[in-house]
Amino acid sequence: MEPAPVIVAGFGCRKDAPEASFADALARALDGRWDVDALATLTDKAEALRPFAQMRGLRLIAVAQDAAQQVDTATKSVHSQQTKSVDSVAEATALAAAGAKARLIAPRVVSADRMVTCAIAQGEG
Repeated sequence: MEPAPVIVAGFGCRKDAPEASFADALARALDGRWDVDALATLTDKAEALRPFAQMRGLRLIAVAQDAAQQVDTATKSVHSQQTKSVDSVAEATALAAAGAKARLIAPRVVSADRMVTCAIAQGEG
Protein backbone atom coordinates (compact mmCIF):
# COMPACT_ATOMS: atom_id res chain seq x y z
CA MET A 1 0.00 0.00 0.00
CA GLU A 2 1.40 3.39 -1.00
CA PRO A 3 1.70 6.14 1.61
CA ALA A 4 -0.99 8.81 1.43
CA PRO A 5 0.13 12.13 -0.05
CA VAL A 6 0.90 14.87 2.44
CA ILE A 7 0.19 18.52 1.65
CA VAL A 8 2.43 21.13 3.28
CA ALA A 9 2.01 24.89 3.17
CA GLY A 10 5.34 26.67 3.43
CA PHE A 11 5.51 30.26 4.67
CA GLY A 12 7.88 33.16 4.51
CA CYS A 13 6.96 36.14 6.64
CA ARG A 14 7.92 39.26 8.46
CA LYS A 15 8.30 38.62 12.19
CA ASP A 16 5.41 40.97 13.02
CA ALA A 17 2.98 39.44 10.49
CA PRO A 18 -0.55 39.12 11.89
CA GLU A 19 -2.59 35.90 11.72
CA ALA A 20 -4.85 37.52 9.10
CA SER A 21 -1.86 37.76 6.73
CA PHE A 22 -1.12 34.04 7.14
CA ALA A 23 -4.79 33.22 6.51
CA ASP A 24 -4.89 35.41 3.40
CA ALA A 25 -1.70 33.93 1.93
CA LEU A 26 -2.84 30.38 2.65
CA ALA A 27 -6.25 30.96 1.05
CA ARG A 28 -4.61 32.48 -2.04
CA ALA A 29 -2.18 29.56 -2.38
CA LEU A 30 -4.77 26.83 -1.81
CA ASP A 31 -7.45 28.45 -3.95
CA GLY A 32 -9.92 25.89 -2.58
CA ARG A 33 -8.06 22.96 -4.19
CA TRP A 34 -6.42 21.08 -1.28
CA ASP A 35 -6.58 20.39 2.44
CA VAL A 36 -3.33 21.10 4.26
CA ASP A 37 -1.73 18.52 6.58
CA ALA A 38 1.03 20.73 8.01
CA LEU A 39 2.56 24.20 7.94
CA ALA A 40 6.27 24.93 7.57
CA THR A 41 8.64 27.86 7.85
CA LEU A 42 12.24 28.58 8.76
CA THR A 43 13.22 27.86 12.36
CA ASP A 44 13.70 31.55 13.15
CA LYS A 45 10.15 32.34 11.93
CA ALA A 46 8.39 29.44 13.67
CA GLU A 47 7.22 31.48 16.65
CA ALA A 48 5.49 33.95 14.33
CA LEU A 49 3.58 31.09 12.65
CA ARG A 50 2.88 28.99 15.78
CA PRO A 51 -0.39 30.76 16.85
CA PHE A 52 -1.83 30.36 13.35
CA ALA A 53 -0.89 26.65 13.26
CA GLN A 54 -2.42 26.07 16.70
CA MET A 55 -5.60 27.93 15.77
CA ARG A 56 -5.99 25.62 12.73
CA GLY A 57 -4.97 22.47 14.59
CA LEU A 58 -2.07 21.85 12.22
CA ARG A 59 1.41 20.54 12.85
CA LEU A 60 4.16 23.15 12.48
CA ILE A 61 7.44 22.04 10.92
CA ALA A 62 10.47 24.26 11.52
CA VAL A 63 13.00 23.93 8.68
CA ALA A 64 16.64 24.79 9.30
CA GLN A 65 17.97 27.56 7.08
CA ASP A 66 20.81 25.38 5.76
CA ALA A 67 18.26 22.72 4.70
CA ALA A 68 16.14 25.34 2.93
CA GLN A 69 19.22 26.65 1.12
CA GLN A 70 19.67 23.22 -0.51
CA VAL A 71 16.20 23.25 -2.10
CA ASP A 72 15.76 24.36 -5.72
CA THR A 73 12.68 26.56 -6.05
CA ALA A 74 10.62 27.85 -8.97
CA THR A 75 10.55 31.40 -7.61
CA LYS A 76 13.67 33.50 -7.08
CA SER A 77 12.99 36.28 -4.54
CA VAL A 78 15.69 38.93 -4.31
CA HIS A 79 14.63 39.73 -0.73
CA SER A 80 14.84 36.06 0.35
CA GLN A 81 18.17 35.65 -1.39
CA GLN A 82 19.60 38.73 0.34
CA THR A 83 18.27 38.04 3.83
CA LYS A 84 18.24 34.22 4.05
CA SER A 85 20.32 32.98 1.09
CA VAL A 86 17.20 31.05 0.03
CA ASP A 87 15.55 31.60 -3.36
CA SER A 88 12.00 31.41 -1.91
CA VAL A 89 11.44 30.72 1.78
CA ALA A 90 7.82 29.66 1.21
CA GLU A 91 8.66 27.21 -1.58
CA ALA A 92 11.83 25.87 0.02
CA THR A 93 10.23 25.19 3.40
CA ALA A 94 7.14 23.57 1.83
CA LEU A 95 9.32 21.26 -0.26
CA ALA A 96 11.77 20.46 2.55
CA ALA A 97 8.98 19.67 5.01
CA ALA A 98 7.05 17.52 2.52
CA GLY A 99 9.98 15.14 2.06
CA ALA A 100 12.58 13.99 -0.45
CA LYS A 101 10.12 13.24 -3.28
CA ALA A 102 8.06 16.41 -2.77
CA ARG A 103 6.88 18.54 -5.65
CA LEU A 104 5.52 22.06 -5.73
CA ILE A 105 1.80 22.09 -6.53
CA ALA A 106 1.21 25.82 -5.97
CA PRO A 107 4.05 28.34 -6.35
CA ARG A 108 4.61 31.20 -4.00
CA VAL A 109 1.86 33.76 -3.56
CA VAL A 110 1.92 36.94 -1.50
CA SER A 111 -0.67 38.14 1.00
CA ALA A 112 -2.53 41.33 0.13
CA ASP A 113 -0.56 43.29 2.75
CA ARG A 114 2.73 41.81 1.41
CA MET A 115 3.75 40.53 4.87
CA VAL A 116 3.46 36.78 4.18
CA THR A 117 4.27 34.43 1.31
CA CYS A 118 2.89 30.91 0.97
CA ALA A 119 3.54 27.95 -1.34
CA ILE A 120 2.10 24.45 -1.36
CA ALA A 121 4.04 21.20 -1.79
CA GLN A 122 2.90 17.60 -1.98
CA GLY A 123 5.00 14.75 -0.69
CA GLU A 124 4.59 11.20 0.52
CA GLY A 125 3.18 10.59 3.98
